[in-house]
Amino acid sequence: MRPIIEFCASNMHNGTDKVMKQLEQNPDYDVMEYGCLGNCGQCYMEPYALVNGEIIAAEDADSLLARIIQRIEELEAMYDVLGE
Repeated sequence: MRPIIEFCASNMHNGTDKVMKQLEQNPDYDVMEYGCLGNCGQCYMEPYALVNGEIIAAEDADSLLARIIQRIEELEAMYDVLGE
């Protein structure tokens, strides 16, 4: 499984630019940045990203990174169980 992690350029003021740069270092992840992901209210309020289309949000950028990695690990475990 190759996770797709999407970031909104308008959310970078919440520190997601640093999270995105860290995740880009992993060659097993597809990291993308878009001008808008259509979650404007959430984008204004807190750091967030999409992992395989699922919103992952946190109170700060460091917590967001941890939650993204945790969700990827959960998805990988699920795919391992299903044998995909």
